[in-house]
Parts: sequence; structure tokens; C-alpha cells
Amino acid sequence: MPARIECHQVNAVAQVTLTYPKRFNAMSRSMWRELRSVFESIQRSTDVRCVLISGHGAHFCAGGDISEYTGFRLIEASLREFHEQDVWGALNAMLACDVPIVAQISGNCMGAGVEIASCCDIRLAAESAQFGAPIARLGFPMAPREAALVGREVGLVTARQMLLEAAVFSAPEMLQRGFLSRVVADVDLPTLAQSTVQRITTLAPQAARLNKQTLRALNQPPALMDKGKVAIITEATDDPLRQLMANAYAYADSSEQREGITAFLEKRPPVF
Repeated sequence: MPARIECHQVNAVAQVTLTYPKRFNAMSRSMWRELRSVFESIQRSTDVRCVLISGHGAHFCAGGDISEYTGFRLIEASLREFHEQDVWGALNAMLACDVPIVAQISGNCMGAGVEIASCCDIRLAAESAQFGAPIARLGFPMAPREAALVGREVGLVTARQMLLEAAVFSAPEMLQRGFLSRVVADVDLPTLAQSTVQRITTLAPQAARLNKQTLRALNQPPALMDKGKVAIITEATDDPLRQLMANAYAYADSSEQREGITAFLEKRPPVF
């Protein structure tokens, strides 16, 4: 089975599958490019209300496809292109997606898998899942943008352990550390994932998109001005939250808000 990203829409759910079974769904360069294309397409869609991303078979994603590495990692220009265009292009497309993303994580979630999971809004895992980024064993660091993303989502203490001592954590440990939303028995994970995405699809899609835009703006680091040896936090004119404020309440006359309030007052389920 060739390495690829599969995407099928079932009703209002886009089901994205990382597929490379012989390498535990490790990400090849072509898969990174496909992942970007898939999420850019989802962002443009008007009828997708939720994304469910998982790995083919027993694993989420075992990292990068190391068999490709000698072809580009040993030259600075091609290494930069790989991380800044292929990898970050895909991760940024996920981060920029206004549709809620649910991760269904089983088996290995290593390196690239942790990075992809870090772009998801709700992370559900099987008890047997394992998480880490043991790339120090391969002799290279995590790329800066990717390390910033992972550090923000798993927490700096966990990121340091993953990167500096090649630590691998269990799903219950990652739940305790705040990275995962829920952990269930392996056999119950598919049912939990499906019930989660179905619940999301019954809610107001416009509200979900606006909430993601706000949460994304809040998650942006503050701008820094370097004055001498002191870095001062400033209110930048391009602050993402400030930009959102101009149209933050434009939904006032929307059909979704009218339906939600009316349905509550009429004591019936809303139909969005």
C-alpha cells in the first residue's frame, strides 16, 4: 500500500487517515504535501463541520520516513525546504483550519505524529498509545517552528524530556500532563471518536469557526521588542486578537444565532 493521505467525507465529517502501514504511518515528503492540500481544501469547504484524523490500522504516526532522509537532510538548503515548506506548510494548514479537528490516537505517536496531534483541538487516545520525539537518537534536533508548536501543546517540561532524553510517555501520563482530552480502553477508542465528532456536527458550525479564530489569536505569543538587553512585551499593531475585534460581533443577525436562541426558548433541539 503506497504512502498517502486519505480523505473521505461522511455527511459533515472529513475523515483524514495517515496511511503508510509498512512504516507505522510514518510521514513521507509526499504525505506532508498531501496533508497540506487536504486541510487547505477542508478550510475552503462550506459543508464540513468536523475533521477526524487517525492513522491506518494500529498506529497513529511513528514519525518521519527515515528511509528518505539521506536524500535531502544532508544538504542545508534542501533540509530547510523540507521543514519550512513541506512540514510547516502542512502543520500551518492544520493550525489555520477553522473546522474543529479531533485526533484519534492509537499505537505509536512519535515525532511527526506528536506534531500533527499538536495541531488538533481534541485529542482522544487509546490506553496503549505512546508519545515521544526521540530524534536525538538520529542525531538532529526538532526544527524551530515545530519545537515551538510541540512545546506549547505538550508543555515545556514534557518537550524537554522528549527532546533531551528521548523520553517516551504513555497515554495516561500525557493525559495527566494536559496534552490529551480523554484516554479510553483501546477497544473503545473508535466509538468515543465517532460520538465526539457526531456531537460536534450537531452544534453551530459558524460558532465553531469563530471560536477557533479567537482561540488561535489568543494562542499567539506576544510581540517582543529588543531594547538593548531587555526584551519588552508590546501591544503590536498586528496583534491577532485586536484584528478580530473589528468584526467580532458581525454574527449578531446570523441565522445560526437566531435558531439557537429560538430553539432554546421553544424547548426543542436546534437545527443548524
